[in-house]
Amino acid sequence: MKNKEYSVLMSVYKGENPEFFKGSIESMINQTLKPDEIVIVKDGPITEELEKVIEMYTSKYPGLFTIVPLEKNVGLGMALNAGLKRCRNELVARMDTDDISLENRCELQVNEFIKDKDLDILGSNIDEFHDDMHKIVSSRIVPETHDEIVKFSRRRNPFNHPTIMYKKSSVLKNGGYGNFRRNQDLDLFVRMLNNGCKAKNINQSLLLFRANKDNLKRRKSWEKCRSYIAMIYNFWRNGYSSFVDLIVVALSQVIVFISPPWVLEWISSKYLRKTY
Repeated sequence: MKNKEYSVLMSVYKGENPEFFKGSIESMINQTLKPDEIVIVKDGPITEELEKVIEMYTSKYPGLFTIVPLEKNVGLGMALNAGLKRCRNELVARMDTDDISLENRCELQVNEFIKDKDLDILGSNIDEFHDDMHKIVSSRIVPETHDEIVKFSRRRNPFNHPTIMYKKSSVLKNGGYGNFRRNQDLDLFVRMLNNGCKAKNINQSLLLFRANKDNLKRRKSWEKCRSYIAMIYNFWRNGYSSFVDLIVVALSQVIVFISPPWVLEWISSKYLRKTY
């Protein structure tokens, strides 16, 4: 692959913060390797404030943005599928509407695809912040090599979804995102890995992730825990994850549900995140 052109794929819904949305768009416009196209899916009707943000950027940068309006809210996975089909480039960089990409993120990622024509999906580590992007509270470090990613994916998500750049053809060949309200990215990544797609993570934090102070409390929802167990169960039934993987995930999710918040904070800082 020699072409350095790429599309950016985003999805916005009515609950997004307009100022965060602006910051996210700005971080992609100001990449050292500029995007050829930014595709924004409107996942159902959005607020007037969000519409004004989109109107401002489409007027300021004519020809750069492709807006894909959906009549109703269909969820992130289905919205991304609609947007992916409209992307005109083979390389597509995912971006969420409240995070900040470092300015060299996409240049580094495109160069990796140029170096390895067999690469299908590429991510990176993330640095997490609460209110001030200059005050990093933690990092999520993901496995770097293909074999490490496959092993990790049998229990946990081996990628940070907002950092992903992938080949459009590889995603579509593997059916795109599934119709799940949660973990739709993990479902897609496992299908891609299981079908022979080559993966890698850059061992750098290339994105600032806006973490919520109450994120651990929200993870205590039984619906979230049950949904995650159900997904790993499906991986086991398809022969991807082992029975041991399923038991470990099931037990850990039960612990998440029944444990007090301070225990979850300790587990997260000890095993799931690098904290500062």
